[in-house]
Amino acid sequence: MQVNYLKRQAEFKALLEQQGYSAMLVLGHENIRYLSGFSGNAAYALITQDACVLITDYRYHQRAIAETTGFEVVCRDRDNETLGHCINRHLNPNSHVAFDASYVTVAIWQGVADELTGHTLTAVNGLIEKLRRVKDNWEVAQIKAAAAIADEALAQTLPYFKPGVTERDLALELEFRMQKLGSEGMSFATIMLFAERSALPHGNPSDQVLKQGDFVTLDFGAVVNGYRSDMTRSYIIGEASEKQTRIYNTVLDAQNAALEMVKSGVNCLDLNAISNKVIAEAGFGEYAGKGLGHGLGLFLHEVPFINTLTDYNLEVGNVITIEPGIYIPGYGGVRLEDDIVVTESGFEVLTHAPKPFIIYC
Repeated sequence: MQVNYLKRQAEFKALLEQQGYSAMLVLGHENIRYLSGFSGNAAYALITQDACVLITDYRYHQRAIAETTGFEVVCRDRDNETLGHCINRHLNPNSHVAFDASYVTVAIWQGVADELTGHTLTAVNGLIEKLRRVKDNWEVAQIKAAAAIADEALAQTLPYFKPGVTERDLALELEFRMQKLGSEGMSFATIMLFAERSALPHGNPSDQVLKQGDFVTLDFGAVVNGYRSDMTRSYIIGEASEKQTRIYNTVLDAQNAALEMVKSGVNCLDLNAISNKVIAEAGFGEYAGKGLGHGLGLFLHEVPFINTLTDYNLEVGNVITIEPGIYIPGYGGVRLEDDIVVTESGFEVLTHAPKPFIIYC
């Protein structure tokens, strides 16, 4: 893998210094992986201006040594040394230590903090994520590979979309094929919903049986080297009604309107607004989803978010989803989602599965 972890570590140390911190305790597994290359869990990373230390135990010690770059790997004896004590012996006196507040329970942190009383501790959110929101070429290649797996898995699963199959069976078939094609697991729990249940933006597959004329919405993704894809397609089985057709075409128009705007420098607020405008003008405004998309990478949902709150201008290297939706309770819903990377000339689509509205059985 051609990943310059030393460059990432240097950039992060510079960011820490800029923010006035002498060290940071990194607790999120994805953030640890981004900085070190370690793909396991049960680990903590301590970044200071002088060193990068990965604290783990006997279960992951040798794996951590093999996977990490630029880190001293410490095997903590959990029976004889607390985590707080281990962290403390790698800190300079009177350090100002930031910590990943979103990735630790209060109970665990209180135990650690009680042993770090000689230092100033500050909870932070999103510091590493600021670096992660712009992907390098290697990262984009991993997401592209994950998207290709998802594309092919869907193509192999579409012949099973027939009346009589259940949501759960189709979801399992799709997941099986993704893993057979090389996915490291699921990007997230697959969403596979029929008929009126397709109005649930994030419903779980059930034993509901597919029937002629049903909406089908499926949202799924693959994983390559920890990087995730995320794609949604919606269909009608058999003949579509006039209302179903209007809903689908409105969502497709909203997605295309947003995609036509995507380029470096465009504000996320404006992207969200153009999609909402298309849906509202078609008469479905009250049923529109509450956000147009999100960043994608080691996290399924990461910065930048495309909604009514995120005032952020897109940059080259952002990988985002564009996923407008209409959800009518008791009737059904449609969502179309694609992954794209912002480029110097506009954007590149990473998800390529076709979007036929009607599946004839």
